[in-house]
Amino acid sequence: MKATQQLHHLGQSLWLDNITRGLLTSGTLGRYISELSVTGLTSNPTIFDQAIGNAGFYDAAIRHKALAGKSGEALFLELALEDLTQAADLLRPVHDATGGVDGWVSLEVSPLLADDTVGTIQAAVQLHAQAQRPNLFIKIPGTRAGIAAIEETIFAGVPVNVTLLFSREHYIAAAEAYMRGLERRIAAGLDARVASVASIFVSRWDVAIQDRVPDALRNRLGIAIAMRTYQAYCDLLAAPRWQKLADAGARPQRLLWASTGTKDPGASDTLYVEALAAPDTINTLPEKTLLAFAEHGKVKGVLPPDGGDAEALLAEFARAGVDDAALASQLQREGTRSFTQSWRDLMERIASKSAALTQTRPDGAKP
Repeated sequence: MKATQQLHHLGQSLWLDNITRGLLTSGTLGRYISELSVTGLTSNPTIFDQAIGNAGFYDAAIRHKALAGKSGEALFLELALEDLTQAADLLRPVHDATGGVDGWVSLEVSPLLADDTVGTIQAAVQLHAQAQRPNLFIKIPGTRAGIAAIEETIFAGVPVNVTLLFSREHYIAAAEAYMRGLERRIAAGLDARVASVASIFVSRWDVAIQDRVPDALRNRLGIAIAMRTYQAYCDLLAAPRWQKLADAGARPQRLLWASTGTKDPGASDTLYVEALAAPDTINTLPEKTLLAFAEHGKVKGVLPPDGGDAEALLAEFARAGVDDAALASQLQREGTRSFTQSWRDLMERIASKSAALTQTRPDGAKP
């Protein structure tokens, strides 16, 4: 049995952290679903920027849309929704078989809205309506403005993938926003079954401090933060507040491990996948990491619900001068800036490709 299938049987969902038109047209995504137990996927501006820039799969569509008068964000969102609705349809059997627990794809609102609560809510509602797929999450960052938007978006009945969470405290803020949205729906006589996941970024912790700690602590901070967060997740699901929501038909906001590709060339390429095995969670993997884990990964155990030795390990980092609360805030700011820059790069790429492609015929000749 492949290691990916072992994780699936353990109760952890494996989602692909990638989407390209080539993955869809070549049948590769379908093969990952059938052979590697992939049951969902995520996207972000960086993924789309690379996909559109590194291959010609999108050229004909960009040319057609540009000639029809589309440009910028509107043109890109049409491209993204074409890919993601096709992926959602591939994953729809999983979604239906699991009663809506699994089989999801994700599309992010513009990172330029990270500090705009009202704009985020409007974009989330509009994108979900435009997609017309029940298994499409709208990704909203867990910034201060984003947290307020999450509550309102859940209340509006739109499924949300909360992104750019880095700590237990970030996760709890997202979970409470989710619960407030559900509580308001129940009070208003609305269906409590609105799905959500909370995405904790892992490897970026270790990248941030790799030159600041002893070798004995290298590549251990992200896992310790994840263990601490997993304890909070388990505690929340056992708490009376959540049990009341569950009794009304609500589903848990599942915890998702993001940024699980190994960045340190001296570490195992399956480090974060093996360390973060846990039932009722999700691991969203870069394609390279997925293939590596399928080939030689091992399922060695599961995360302890009580956090294990996370607090003792985090105390060692504190003694080494790492302020995890301050670093979590820093990482969220940097992540927001990074996605914003990727979005701007993406818009520039769309504009340049549109200009170039509308100056040539489909056969490459000048008009």
